[in-house]
Amino acid sequence: MSAAIRVASFIGLMLVSMQSWAEYHLNLRPGVTSFSQGAYDIHTLVMWICVVIGIVVFGAMIYSIVMHRKSRGAVAAKFDDNLTIEIVWTVIPFIILGFMAVPATKVLLAMEDVSDSDMSIKVTGYQWKWHYDYNVGENAQDISFFSNLATPMEEIHNKATKEKNYLLEVDNRIVVPANKKIRLLFTSNDVIHAWWIPAFGVKQDAIPGYINDAWFKTDKIGTYRGQCAELCGTNHGFMPIVVDVVSEADYEKWVASKKESAAAAEASSNKTWTKAELIEHGKAVYATNCVACHQASGEGIPNVFPALKGSAIATGDVSKHIDIVVHGKTGTAMQAFGAQLNDADLAALVTYERNAWGNDTGDAVQPADIKAAR
Repeated sequence: MSAAIRVASFIGLMLVSMQSWAEYHLNLRPGVTSFSQGAYDIHTLVMWICVVIGIVVFGAMIYSIVMHRKSRGAVAAKFDDNLTIEIVWTVIPFIILGFMAVPATKVLLAMEDVSDSDMSIKVTGYQWKWHYDYNVGENAQDISFFSNLATPMEEIHNKATKEKNYLLEVDNRIVVPANKKIRLLFTSNDVIHAWWIPAFGVKQDAIPGYINDAWFKTDKIGTYRGQCAELCGTNHGFMPIVVDVVSEADYEKWVASKKESAAAAEASSNKTWTKAELIEHGKAVYATNCVACHQASGEGIPNVFPALKGSAIATGDVSKHIDIVVHGKTGTAMQAFGAQLNDADLAALVTYERNAWGNDTGDAVQPADIKAAR
């Protein structure tokens, strides 16, 4: 059997495979906001306009080739120009562009209209996570949190079966009420990121030193997922976005739970922890904030991110360890976690790093030590 026949047979089997057709999508996904649905409708309109143009143009070409071929005795006409035809093929495209431009302009204007919003959320991009502040400015609800990738590292390193929402799950979701206009303010703490939710039709750059804005409003309760859409560094693919659109009552419950969690976190920063408690909590903090760079083994990534196992930082002067975790290190990817984590989280993190992977310094850093170092 020749190679061509084998290739053709393989393609034929793929085409008739039910599984291959199960993943076949002809069109864009319909939106759940007014302007994402508008973009979908414009795409559909333009597609059918192109289909009609294709049928007319190729139909005329095929007809001319078949009916006016030389073998039928056709003789080519000889003329220099035809003013009527030239006017027609200028006016018709102009009219077609008008049919496309008017609805597209309406959608673009609607996308930029952030007036009369019901609430605001400030979105700040970090390498590699998102930070959210609810109702920046007036009517602030004092809700502020980081949203980190929740996919286990075992899945990322192919040591476990990948779940349905692989690389698209987070530890803290954005929660918003349905039928409310949500204004989003975008900026970045380090490099350029891009916040993208396809179902909302929102894709906006988060740029250091600048504020961009966008908005969305939907009456469809559900969970919507997206990602960072700007190549922002090593772990660019680890910045998912998850938004839960809920009822007004469920949103109020979520707000109450967030405020309770904030109060509990504040209380935890004012107590004295046992070493065992610090190590247990620190392991969880490390898994969320540090494992992508320094790895679960503490061995880092050679020539990219330094090891913590047996390092001078994690086994040396504890005050220097606290300082680099709280304030970061200029000129490197080591961030200042003082603005990202509370005193209890930081104390637990440093304690864990100084007692894991055989470091065994025996140190137990308390939240008060972190507070003093800020």
